[in-house]
Amino acid sequence: MKTYNSLEEITRLIEGFENGSWPAAEWTHQAHLTMGVWYLSKHCVPDATKLIRDGIKKYNVASGGQNTETRGYHETITLFYIWYIKKYLTSVSPDRSLVELTNHFLEFHDDKNLPFEFYGNDLLMSAEARRDWVEPDLKSLS
Repeated sequence: MKTYNSLEEITRLIEGFENGSWPAAEWTHQAHLTMGVWYLSKHCVPDATKLIRDGIKKYNVASGGQNTETRGYHETITLFYIWYIKKYLTSVSPDRSLVELTNHFLEFHDDKNLPFEFYGNDLLMSAEARRDWVEPDLKSLS
């Protein structure tokens, strides 16, 4: 697991994400989660959602990827993790530094298969779920 030692490490990731220079090989699940914690700790959910959504789409193209019905940006997974990260952030002490919040979140909440506790594979991997938000079919988000 990636552990951050300073705010500067996280800031470099975010800057690289925003300007498209972050190495694609380092754009891991943990990097995605770190970016989510960053935006959701600094912005309201609607603003963070727009920044995350637009940022991932832009980054995918900048790093040589595409955003199609089978590859790239996935709306339902993105919104699922925005919900999950925000739920985490509202459950922890607001006194914690961003480095502490991020490291703690990654330590206990980095399971890539988490969405499949809420969604069946066919639904989550559908073109509809990639394109638009779909409600979970296995377990409620409440």
